[in-house]
Amino acid sequence: MHSGVELKRAISASMEAEKPMRSYGAVEETEWKAEGLGRNQLDIISMAETTMMPEEIELEMAKIQRLREVLVRRESELRFMMDDIQLCKDIMNLKQELQNLVAIPEKEKTKMQKQREDELIQKIHKLVQKRDFLVDDAEVERLR
Repeated sequence: MHSGVELKRAISASMEAEKPMRSYGAVEETEWKAEGLGRNQLDIISMAETTMMPEEIELEMAKIQRLREVLVRRESELRFMMDDIQLCKDIMNLKQELQNLVAIPEKEKTKMQKQREDELIQKIHKLVQKRDFLVDDAEVERLR
């Protein structure tokens, strides 16, 4: 699973490159460089910390976007894995019940037991098809 490594790499790269966090603060916390600015120019200064350059902001935003993409892919993988585990559990439970019914000699089975056997076979078949679809879907997602 490449995404686990990818996630660790993205987080560590983000942490290494990260400078101490600057606060996005209120007007009182912002260093205003008002010298030489007219009143109209002072009005349009944002509340963002003025010591952070736009290029730095863009780089940080790009890092966050890449990290977000890695996390979304990982979340999707984990959801597929959870669905797969649940389907396997359901299939195993149905197979166990079917084995118990199959162990009964055919001559001794009631009509209800025979019907239940058929139902179990159909349910197992449907769950296996669903799991096959899930695995195919997960593979398509992984290749993206």
